[in-house]
Amino acid sequence: MWLFVFFDLPTTTKLERRNAAQFRKALEKDGFTMMQYSVYVRHCASRESMNVHIKRVQRSMPPSGLTSILSVTDKQYGEMQNFWGKVEQAKMTTPQQLEMF
Repeated sequence: MWLFVFFDLPTTTKLERRNAAQFRKALEKDGFTMMQYSVYVRHCASRESMNVHIKRVQRSMPPSGLTSILSVTDKQYGEMQNFWGKVEQAKMTTPQQLEMF
């Protein structure tokens, strides 16, 4: 099973920014990996493990904002398609740097 945590948290005040940062740190401490800035993902070996991590996410959620948790099977996760655009190469300044590519 895979857990996705999606969130949209307010960050207009210093307290809200601190709460959002603490939430992201709690997710990372619990083994989640950032997929996008407000999307975190984690693999769980069993449904019991998944329930433990869902409870941890719920305990660490800030008092305001929206948080959603989605669970998908390994098969569904494997069918996900990701697309990345081209990565810009740094500007080359010497012939030696050009030879590296």
